[in-house]
Amino acid sequence: MKAVDLNGVGMTSMRTRERLVQRLRDEGISDEIVLNVIRTTPRHIFVDEALSHRAYEDTALPIGFNQTLSQPYTVARMTELLLQAGAPRKVLEVGSGSGYQTAVLAQLVNEVYTVERIGPLQEKAKSRMKLLELSNVAFLHTDGGMGWPEKGPFDAIMVTAAPDTIPEALIEQLAIGGRMVIPVGGDKQYLTLVDRTSSGVEIERVEPARFVPLLAGIR
Repeated sequence: MKAVDLNGVGMTSMRTRERLVQRLRDEGISDEIVLNVIRTTPRHIFVDEALSHRAYEDTALPIGFNQTLSQPYTVARMTELLLQAGAPRKVLEVGSGSGYQTAVLAQLVNEVYTVERIGPLQEKAKSRMKLLELSNVAFLHTDGGMGWPEKGPFDAIMVTAAPDTIPEALIEQLAIGGRMVIPVGGDKQYLTLVDRTSSGVEIERVEPARFVPLLAGIR
């Protein structure tokens, strides 16, 4: 990757990021720790240079391979929900994408294990972790619906693509007392919380969502 200005200028400057953070507050994001990570993480390096001027708009952006970089509200909301019961130590992320959500998580928890089915996307995500000097992320190129059972159980799981139903394999990798944040559904999707307790699983729909589908197979 060529030299990149992490601080940004113009439409990627800190002033522009501050406007984004204020918008997220206005939309209901209240966790100031999450908002600070959103403020300081250079989202513009996770999209193609031609789209960098739009990086701090509250909108999803294409990253190739029919995948998208989630809008900042979605990243902040999912992260906030994951941290509600306190910062988990060990997190599985299903869907590395270009690495933006990965980078946000890596600044908030001890260990991030992230899986991605599209190899070239994950390679870009790896290079961005090096650029940001985030060394607490482990990557695996695999079918996301299967998770990473060899590294489980996980204190928390975040899924960044939507299955029709919650994969049983992911529930099994969630530790007792752990939480999964996952979009679920086809035409109508809902951001969903899955809390695993000693007596079973509690599932709660939070709000409507729009994600790319969680697909099988690797590329």
